[in-house]
Amino acid sequence: MKNRLYPIKFQPILKDKIWGGQKLNKYFNKNSKSKNLGESWEISIVKNDISVVSNGELKGESLQELVDNYKSRLLGSKNWKHFGNKFPLLIKFIDAKRDLSIQLHPNDELARKRHNSFGKTEMWYVMQADVDANLIVGFNQKVNKEIYLKHLNEKSLTKILNFDKVKEGDTYFIEAGRIHAIGAGVLLAEIQQTSDVTYRVYDWDRVDDDGNERELHNDIAIDAFNFEMEDDFRIDYKIEKNTSNKMVECPFFTTNFIEVNSNLDIKNSNDSFMIYMCVDGEVEISTKDSVDHISKGETILIPAEVENFKLKSNYAKLLEVYI
Repeated sequence: MKNRLYPIKFQPILKDKIWGGQKLNKYFNKNSKSKNLGESWEISIVKNDISVVSNGELKGESLQELVDNYKSRLLGSKNWKHFGNKFPLLIKFIDAKRDLSIQLHPNDELARKRHNSFGKTEMWYVMQADVDANLIVGFNQKVNKEIYLKHLNEKSLTKILNFDKVKEGDTYFIEAGRIHAIGAGVLLAEIQQTSDVTYRVYDWDRVDDDGNERELHNDIAIDAFNFEMEDDFRIDYKIEKNTSNKMVECPFFTTNFIEVNSNLDIKNSNDSFMIYMCVDGEVEISTKDSVDHISKGETILIPAEVENFKLKSNYAKLLEVYI
């Protein structure tokens, strides 16, 4: 039998972005010299951006190697059967110093057909927001394909978009096919399907240092829209301490909110790996064989075979994720 698995931490994969800032360094100590640090990919199996273990006996091994070697012991039997050697989730922290582009993502069917990829349904948890910072999610009125194209072509798209001012703790569920964007001044945690496919439809007429605009994808984006979606993207959830409070439950992931100020015994009965993103404070995660800590802006992966572990903290807020 191969090594007994344990809670696994990874080296963050840091991404420069035209819209990035310094909050990932300031609040999470990500130690990047970039002036435009936009994203920290915490757990990724995206090609050319595969996470590497940073703790324990498996230090230096890639997430792909872990999946290949440990299979259902890491993923859970149902996930191994369904996803094979593809880790199904991509976990990020994002800092938008400037507005991101207006965009949407294809669903599984379209992404598989066009890009040999999973689709991209995701969720956001706001960790910090400047005064009057906003998220764009959906439209502010009933919109069909004709209305959308009219505003797009007349460069008046922002007139029909829904802008929400946000604060810490606000949570949004972004299904594939829904138009959206992260506004300037927002720092958030993102949980999504493993996919790097984004259709950019408007980029605020920005140009780079050479005067070039970023590529838009309006020719293929139009088929990815779901104009029939309800405005159910804002997530209300309980904040009962020392227990899992359901936030999002969908075919692609389940996310719970846990505020910890005690010692919690956790039993994983989901036949799935579990991920904890620390969105405030610090927590100790221990098994009978290991002890690790994560603090605000850090993430840890609990393999499926680790069925019992403990969470210990005087104060921590966690996002608990599994499939």
